[in-house]
Amino acid sequence: MANNYSNPKSNSGDETIKKPIELQQKNINKLDHYGLKTVLQLKEFRKLWIGQVFSQLADKFYIVLMVYLIDQYWVVNNPQSNSALAEMASVIPVDIETGAQVITPLVTGIYIVNTLPAIFLGTVAGVWADRWPKKRVMVSSNALRAILVLFTPFCLEPGPSLIGMSWGYWALLIMTFLESILTQFFLPAEQATIPMLVPRKQLLAANSAYQATSMGATIIGFAFGIPMILVLKNSVQFFGFSGGEFLLLPLCYGVAAITLSTIQINETAYPRTENTVWDDIQEGIKVLKEKSTVRSAMVHLVLLYSLLAALYVLSISLASYIPSLGRTRFGILLATSGLGMSFGAVVIAQIGQRFSRRKLTATGLGTITWSLILLAEVRGSLSFTLLLCIALGIGSALVAIPAQTTLQEDTPQDKRGKVFGLQNNLINLSLSLPLVLSAGIVSQYGLVPVIWILAIIALIAAFLERPWKRC
Repeated sequence: MANNYSNPKSNSGDETIKKPIELQQKNINKLDHYGLKTVLQLKEFRKLWIGQVFSQLADKFYIVLMVYLIDQYWVVNNPQSNSALAEMASVIPVDIETGAQVITPLVTGIYIVNTLPAIFLGTVAGVWADRWPKKRVMVSSNALRAILVLFTPFCLEPGPSLIGMSWGYWALLIMTFLESILTQFFLPAEQATIPMLVPRKQLLAANSAYQATSMGATIIGFAFGIPMILVLKNSVQFFGFSGGEFLLLPLCYGVAAITLSTIQINETAYPRTENTVWDDIQEGIKVLKEKSTVRSAMVHLVLLYSLLAALYVLSISLASYIPSLGRTRFGILLATSGLGMSFGAVVIAQIGQRFSRRKLTATGLGTITWSLILLAEVRGSLSFTLLLCIALGIGSALVAIPAQTTLQEDTPQDKRGKVFGLQNNLINLSLSLPLVLSAGIVSQYGLVPVIWILAIIALIAAFLERPWKRC
């Protein structure tokens, strides 16, 4: 990754598209069509999309595998678990009466170290994603993650303890931290590559495909991660071997790396920059200051993910009102909203070009507003709650996809990594802070006031879009 790559033209995505895309553009013009089918006919984008699918699945499977290993090796099957956890409880005040109470703080540790790089390193990673070839960044980050997770079995070997836990648990935390760092380099490089492979008028459909598969990967990863791990484990055992549960992650990351390595991206080399990392970060911030469309899109994304983060907490309380669910099955509500988001992404891909971005965003925010209001009023009804979660997901897609498309269109190519790195920072902050704040507010004032506050915020944002005006 020694060379710096960029395209000297930076005003729009169309200007950076070279011969491979020009050939595909002729086919698009013949079709006069803007949907998912057409954008997936772009060979190079299709490779990027497949790589994204396997990379995101691997990210979700990673968390599931960590939970599974913690449960199996430190909660259930560890003969020294009682004494070790008792020692941990003497240092850290936790209740260890049940396995569920033990696994929660251990899994929380995985979540924390997985989130920290996203909060603190996203912008820096975005700077380097602009200085290095995008393809090399994407391939290397997935290949290195595939190699990194191969060390997982070694973390389960017996060894010394620290604060009541085996050295292997702390090794898993370190591995998770490194895995998350590599992910931070992959994300801005991937986002910056989309407008280099897709003509400008196809970006909305491309981002719709990205959003739909992202939500699909989340649902599949969390819902089917454990069954797939067990299938691999049992399949390998059938042939007389062990360790099949460790194959899923390197397979997914490996397929992503191999697929991405076949993409043809035309990036023009430019001389090494004398800018410091801080200088480049300031350039990304300058883009937000100077381009109102980019700034507005970023605000929409931060607002949306703040609302969604608050809803993650509220979903537990909403589920508790439904007798057939209860607090422990709140994930069904989140999965349903994910289905709604995927459905909304498909709809936008097919007909989104017919409407202005402003109207799509205002409609999405309006849909979120009414979904929240009705959720507060129909507490306890499973069918209505699920329908409203679907509507909320559709509204989220109407906000997220136009905003992401605008960022790609209006950000100069040589600054996309910086802007998308900054975007990852802001989004992760917007996901983290509301989780803490909403939990405290709900416990003090109850569910309904918090939902109404979120609905009012979404309604104000919808009116600020002034959808009645011409774009």
